[in-house]
Amino acid sequence: MLKKERLVGAIVYYDGQHNDSRMNIALALTAAREGAALANHVEVTELVKENGRVSGARMRDRLTGREWIAKAKCVVNATGPFTDSIRLMDRGDAKKICQPSAGVHVVLPDYYSPDSMGLLDPTTSDGRVIFFLPWQGKTIAGTTDGPMEVTDRPHPSEAEIAFILDEIKHYLDPGVEVRRGDVLSAWSGIRPLISDPNSKNTQSISRNHVIEVSNTGLVTIAGGKWTTYRSMAEDTVNAAVKSANLKPAKETSQTVGFKLVGADGYHNLLFIRLVQDFGLEVEVAKHLASTYGDKAAEVAKLAALTGHRWPVVGRRLVEEFPYIEAEVAYSVKEYAGTVIDVLARRTRLAFLNVQAADEAIPRIAEIMGKELGWSMERQKREVEEAKVFLQGMGYAVRREIRNVPINFKLEEINRLREVFCKVDINGDGHITTLELRKVLESMGDKVEEKQLRDLIAEVDINKNGSIEFDEFLQLMSCLKTGAIANSRLGVIIKNFSKKIPVDRSGGGL
Repeated sequence: MLKKERLVGAIVYYDGQHNDSRMNIALALTAAREGAALANHVEVTELVKENGRVSGARMRDRLTGREWIAKAKCVVNATGPFTDSIRLMDRGDAKKICQPSAGVHVVLPDYYSPDSMGLLDPTTSDGRVIFFLPWQGKTIAGTTDGPMEVTDRPHPSEAEIAFILDEIKHYLDPGVEVRRGDVLSAWSGIRPLISDPNSKNTQSISRNHVIEVSNTGLVTIAGGKWTTYRSMAEDTVNAAVKSANLKPAKETSQTVGFKLVGADGYHNLLFIRLVQDFGLEVEVAKHLASTYGDKAAEVAKLAALTGHRWPVVGRRLVEEFPYIEAEVAYSVKEYAGTVIDVLARRTRLAFLNVQAADEAIPRIAEIMGKELGWSMERQKREVEEAKVFLQGMGYAVRREIRNVPINFKLEEINRLREVFCKVDINGDGHITTLELRKVLESMGDKVEEKQLRDLIAEVDINKNGSIEFDEFLQLMSCLKTGAIANSRLGVIIKNFSKKIPVDRSGGGL
């Protein structure tokens, strides 16, 4: 798969990989198990002080608007890219130490990398690191590195996505066509790069974590990385103990060897037990075991009957991913409060395939609505907010690339018009769901009404419930250029008439 030209050799090294969202949830659940009080979707609006020392914080629930004050012997600021906003609440003249940097990643189909090996090159055309690695059954590629303003929802630009794809092309055999339409999802994360306030050279960026204790007792932990998170936590707690003169039950840190929720009863063959005890698909059982550990059985107990001989239970949210509906109900026990929480912070669906995530939104809202007692108005709002969220995961860019120039020769346009007219049975210049149904029936296929509407919606740019010839040409142009790597409607049209001058395969935006 790699380009053989100028290929001299490589160094093979071994690295770890994890599901960072699930790791974060496991940490939160472990804290709750040990007696911590947790609050989700809560922001700090003000630090409370007594006798010149920070003694608590005023907080606001962003879902309900409710506010309250929480008191504490010591307040720790562990807010990543939002580090300076809390430090400025403590001291208005505090010098900023966080330098946020944007890192864009794209997700591609699994055939872009082997199952257990990836590629990393630290010397790209402009000095940035490029990699493409197997991740969650797909291929993750990145990354960019540039300054940005801190925001709740960073999103990638088309230029950043194009940079990553262009760099990938340099490494792959010319026979592998790297297409914009192969991008299943794209997102931007914020790296909270830190300058050490305790260092003489405060302009230099620290690649390690930094701990600062202000003269008011606020303990700030910034920088660092997942690899050293336990060391970061130990140093932070030690700083808090010293700053607030705390009297912990144990004299030293207990983090070494301390197991998180789900670890106690986990073993590599746990998935077999799930298959045998509950009648789950092997793929689903492996997913649940690796995601929830020994809590996987609790999720499986919530799984509904499929109505099929096999699997017995475990209705999938979307067909091509092992996420099941029971996980949505279980996520409520894991403090999920919104549809976005499930799409991006309990499952990784929004990160793996933004179209699949979009298709799952209504069902997720329905299940959460039942569990949390949402009104129909609240469910509708959740659906709308989730769709807005997906714009930052590549959907907004997806709409832009649909406007690629239509560059067909006259004879190609005439052939495409012939095909369009064959499908447009009524001859009114619109392809409707009824006409599409008749075409499929003539090919021996039966499709449900919802699927027909989804097929139309993929191409219906002006949202009038049908496909006009200019929209049809736009689709064909996107397929021809690779701006869209696959379209269900495109496949149907191709099979319906061999005269269509495109031949693409794959999957993506």
